[in-house]
Amino acid sequence: QVQLVESGGGLVQVGGSLRLSCAASGRTISRNAMGWFRRVPGKEREFVGAITSSGSSTSVIDSVKGRFTISRDNAKNTVYLQMNSLKPEDTAVYYCALPSSRPYYIGLDETNYDYWGQGTQVTVSS
Repeated sequence: QVQLVESGGGLVQVGGSLRLSCAASGRTISRNAMGWFRRVPGKEREFVGAITSSGSSTSVIDSVKGRFTISRDNAKNTVYLQMNSLKPEDTAVYYCALPSSRPYYIGLDETNYDYWGQGTQVTVSS
């Protein structure tokens, strides 16, 4: 079993930055890819991006490309989502997720992610 806890969310003005952290406990996540998702109330959860187990490759959706960066520190069992140039449409609850059955999965299908954090709220005010 692995537990994921997100932190770092909050209220920020347009153009500001936040860094979200996803700390894992229970076992190492160094052999798993990791994903980030977000959900706006009333909408389906949306894939934001993912990172391979080594951190050598990442992908993010077009709407955040050039603004969001995913990284990880396997020694700390933690994954990060650096968010810059934030926009009001980035307001959402952000979740990290771990694919266990398919540990190398970095796609957008959330059914392939087996463990989820509780989420952290990001609010961007204009």
